[in-house]
Amino acid sequence: MTRPLSLCFCFWMDDPIHLETFNHDCFRELLVNTAELNKIRSQDLDFFLVLDLEGRVEILEFPVLMISAKTLQVEDIFHRFVRPSKMSERRINEYVEGKYGKFGVHRVWHDTAIPFTDVIQQFGTWLMRHQLWMGEKLIRAAFVTCGNWDLKTKVPQQCEVSKIELPPYFMEWINLKDVYLNFYDRRATGMVTMMKELQIPMVGSHHLGIDDTRNIARVLQHMLLDGALVQITARRNPRSLRDVKFLFKNRIG
Repeated sequence: MTRPLSLCFCFWMDDPIHLETFNHDCFRELLVNTAELNKIRSQDLDFFLVLDLEGRVEILEFPVLMISAKTLQVEDIFHRFVRPSKMSERRINEYVEGKYGKFGVHRVWHDTAIPFTDVIQQFGTWLMRHQLWMGEKLIRAAFVTCGNWDLKTKVPQQCEVSKIELPPYFMEWINLKDVYLNFYDRRATGMVTMMKELQIPMVGSHHLGIDDTRNIARVLQHMLLDGALVQITARRNPRSLRDVKFLFKNRIG
């Protein structure tokens, strides 16, 4: 079966310098040996949506990998660069050059970045196409992040800046650091620490969102093959969206 790549668009596929620093083939590099799949525990979810946002002032990059809980394969990719809505063009250029210039992808960002409101509209369509969302909470799926910042803090902030309501599929998530702490009984402050402790070599460039998402997915795959049960760790109060309940007693934050 041909994997759908159309939503991970890029205008620089014929640029060897760009391709050297910006790997687009997440499907092949995240393949898991099928002989090891019998090590996986039965999970409460069918799919994990691995997410790692980039951008401290406003969101600049929104990458998601859809991972099967049964086969651990990448089922699809959603990747958008995001154009800030409240910054001047001069500030945007400085911001993007400082963030992405060193990775050689600032040209791609300028060619493909779209407003956050458009990203959210397209992402909702993508979720519906995979029958993971029909207007309420996610169906048989959950976001996986490395920390709570992405969904607890940054997405609500960006929604406020962009003057849109927080989409209902952002009501709960899995902080992989909390699952890691409770499964291995040791603390890991971030993705790099987890990868070192699990002896997983890093791929791509740290702090390039799509590459960090790939690396977080590799940690997730490793933990599932070790027998971890990956469950929801945080849930937002639907009556008070700023109120988040953390579901694990032992957590790293």
